[in-house]
Amino acid sequence: MAPLEFQFKLLNIQDSLMRFAQSLTLNKEDAEDLVQETYLKALKNYDKFVYESHLKAWTFTILKNTFINNYRRSRRKVTYDNYPIDHYPDHALTASHADNPHSIFISNELEHTIEKLDDHFKKPLKMHCEGYKYKEIAERLNLNIGTVKSRIFLSREKLIKKIKDYH
Repeated sequence: MAPLEFQFKLLNIQDSLMRFAQSLTLNKEDAEDLVQETYLKALKNYDKFVYESHLKAWTFTILKNTFINNYRRSRRKVTYDNYPIDHYPDHALTASHADNPHSIFISNELEHTIEKLDDHFKKPLKMHCEGYKYKEIAERLNLNIGTVKSRIFLSREKLIKKIKDYH
């Protein structure tokens, strides 16, 4: 497929990409940014596109993977304690969390319980909560992936037990 034909076909699926992006981001501006980033990646990787493959499926995969990577990256960067209140994400200040003393108490108790865990349990759990995949955690901590899964599971069990103590 010639580059010009490739670009023309990309433009023909813009509406479909936009609808899919809006279903993921739930925000028009973010969806537009996501589609633009998808176009950029598709054009940069034109040489990797196999003509026989389905262009729409290929670009949808790029869009979905870009969304997932951006989401994980944003989860790793956000630490609420370091930001003034006007930098909090909208969902962090909902009434169910900010105004509910029980939720605040449970959240504080969970954080305290996590901090009391041994490092070999605490580190994998915190990394998992920050959005790291099991494989990434295993590589960074130099552990087997089964060990990582086990430690995260056991940490969750301890936290669940702590939550049940407060209900």
